Amino acid sequence: MVMAGSSISRVLPPVLEPLRDLAADLRWTWSHAADHVWRALDPEAWAIEENPWHLLQDVTQENLERLARDTAAVREVDRLARERREHLATGGWFASTLGARGPRGVAFFSMEFGLGEALPLYAGGLGVLAGDYLKAASDLGVPAVGVGLLYQEGYFRQTIDSGGRQHEVFPYNDPTTLPISPVLASDGRRLHIELEFPGRPLQLRVWQANVGRARLYLLDSNDPVNSPVDRGITSKLYGGDHDVQFLQEVVLGIGGWRLIDALGLDVEICHLNEGHAALAILERARCFMTRAGEHGLSFREALWATRAGNVFTTHTAVRAAFDRFGRQFVEEHLQYIRIYAERLGVPLDDLLALGRGDPRDADEPFNLAYLAMRGSISTNAVSALHEDVSRSLFQDLYPRWPRAEVPITHVTNGVHTPTWDSPAADRLWEAQCGKERWLGDLVDAARAMSRIQDAPLWAVRSEGRRALVVAARRRLARHLAARGVDADAMARAEGVLDPNALTLGFARRFTEYKRLGLLLHDTTRLVRLLTNRERPVQLLIAGKAHPAEDDAKRVIQDWVLFAQDARVRDRLVFLEDYDITLAQEMVRGVDVWINTPRRPWEACGTSGMKVLVNGGLNVSELDGWWAEAYSPEFGWAIGDGTNHDGPDWDAADADHLYRVLEDEVVPEFYARDADGLPTRWLARVRSSMSTLAPRFSANRMVRNYVEMLYVPATERIRERTRDDARLARELAGWAETIDRAWSGVTFGALDVRPEHDGYHFSVSLDLGPLDQCMVRVELYADAIGSEPATRVPMKPVPGAERHAVVHEASIVTSRPASHLTPRVVPFHPKTCVPTESQRISWQR
Repeated sequence: MVMAGSSISRVLPPVLEPLRDLAADLRWTWSHAADHVWRALDPEAWAIEENPWHLLQDVTQENLERLARDTAAVREVDRLARERREHLATGGWFASTLGARGPRGVAFFSMEFGLGEALPLYAGGLGVLAGDYLKAASDLGVPAVGVGLLYQEGYFRQTIDSGGRQHEVFPYNDPTTLPISPVLASDGRRLHIELEFPGRPLQLRVWQANVGRARLYLLDSNDPVNSPVDRGITSKLYGGDHDVQFLQEVVLGIGGWRLIDALGLDVEICHLNEGHAALAILERARCFMTRAGEHGLSFREALWATRAGNVFTTHTAVRAAFDRFGRQFVEEHLQYIRIYAERLGVPLDDLLALGRGDPRDADEPFNLAYLAMRGSISTNAVSALHEDVSRSLFQDLYPRWPRAEVPITHVTNGVHTPTWDSPAADRLWEAQCGKERWLGDLVDAARAMSRIQDAPLWAVRSEGRRALVVAARRRLARHLAARGVDADAMARAEGVLDPNALTLGFARRFTEYKRLGLLLHDTTRLVRLLTNRERPVQLLIAGKAHPAEDDAKRVIQDWVLFAQDARVRDRLVFLEDYDITLAQEMVRGVDVWINTPRRPWEACGTSGMKVLVNGGLNVSELDGWWAEAYSPEFGWAIGDGTNHDGPDWDAADADHLYRVLEDEVVPEFYARDADGLPTRWLARVRSSMSTLAPRFSANRMVRNYVEMLYVPATERIRERTRDDARLARELAGWAETIDRAWSGVTFGALDVRPEHDGYHFSVSLDLGPLDQCMVRVELYADAIGSEPATRVPMKPVPGAERHAVVHEASIVTSRPASHLTPRVVPFHPKTCVPTESQRISWQR
């Protein structure tokens, strides 16, 4: 038995003891029901940093005693504690909708988690997505836990000097100041997870964060029993060299599954958020082997059993972004890899082959994304367009299979709307849809929001914009003071921006493919747009560049210096140190969110989704999520919806962006009726809020994962693991027979005859030692134009001999016969082909 300790050691008045659990539950990052209590405890501290965990540790004893004497406040604390207990005890949507069909447990592995600034363990969109997943899982009652790493420094904080240059600082993550608790073993000592490293063990400490109904477990190598080098494995998120990156992935994947095992969690679904944690696939199979019955299990059989419960989400849009380790690197770490292969009971080459496109090519790098796909029952991209891109990226794993049949689906990302909505938007949604609006089906919420009137909608937009202007002025003043500017510049900061002007924003990681310099392509045109007295426009920008990306840093410098231009400095602000808090301020206040990636490099992108709940609109390249979301009544598109590259097309997209802003966005925002309301603009806002906000919410995303991927995987893994893994053993034997005998499968002569409105095909097929029931024979034709791919079963002719069996099929089609080709693929009613067997033969 294990339990969580406490990191708040101070003594609280007994009547305020419930505050300890309330502060430790990160549900306060999106549920603000207790804010008034924290504000009453210390108004000044709360105004500076809305962080109950810090507040409870730092508040004076005098303030605690004062609150303890306030009878009404004590009753409120009791009420909040009781409501929390009731919330945790209810099953939510998951229990009421799925019951026993749903998985008993889900482990969500991710290299980063972005839950809020109180727990800074993220670098960008991948981590924020992981945080939003856990929050939505909590809301819906999905029995999920997160598994990640506790970094001593996390990702860098950004400062900008007077010359516009980015500098990086790495604050230390002191565990005693974070809303986490050490996980203790049953004997009261810290729980440790041990990994076998060459010549020494690595001891990993375990921490727990509470996220409503969900839990986040974090592994930490910074234990005094480890060597200084090993203590540094979890020192910095994405900050180490290739060796440290590999060891972090060992800790996350292998250490992470050992943690699940040590906690005794009944996890049926292992969800890999990117390939970083792919080694969990191997460790899950190894742990299953150790619990096998009297006859034991081989690694191959254990993988067939456990793969059924593994789900892999790929976020990568370019092949170079995969985590790959070349032959020289593998040889340098061969001792560790060999130790692990021995524990699995497999030859070293067989282990490495799982991470190669061509398992026989010893020179091919070991690719964690390939391992993740080979070891998972399903792989999903994160948008519809990204599904097609991903099929190309993973085509090597399915040689001779048509790209359209590479087994990848998609679950488009979503954002946790209660985290990103403004107070005004939250009140509007609650008035229209009720408090339970994000806790189940979203159909009623969408219908209710479609009926909202113009006046309250405009009031929300105006309040959000005013709040953003106030926050931006405050941030700018703080940043300018740190740069040591003169008094005149400080005074100007207090008057920048206009709470009534059309406000554009974009903020994200600065990297080349995101083309964040696109708006600077024609600065004369941009100045004209920003300085129009009749229809003023203002622009807020934020974002970080990776410390090693000098080109991206130069784009940041270009924006910072341009913002100092006397012509635009009242209308253009670059806000440094982009983080979740700044993102919340921006998406709650901007009227239009701009996104300019180079299609199709944006796998999904979620920043533009965050404005939807607040009534913000999007102007974006037709890439990622916007490629499937865009319709003229929701916002605006740039580009032509096809893939291009090069400076000429960048110039064309820049011109298109200027024209959309000049000719459509600005005029529509300032076209007002007799009541001063922009009715056409608000009609667009209403459509976007009611249709897109629910559709691109984390609520919908997590429900998709559960219903589309988790439930089928749960059924499969239960089938394969019951009765001493009888089915898994059978499938492993079936696959071994297929692999051994497939080279003997050969086609003979093909006969095609016109028939009715189509053709009759017959072909002889020699299956060698394989039985007819082990294969499926069919006619296949690729999709063409709007016509989908064709698959027609070919049946054996009765009475044929064992070998050279004739198969035949008739088909009605207007396509020429040359488009259709007989093929044979493996078949077993309990397998997924080609996910679990990539063999295929074509009649030539």
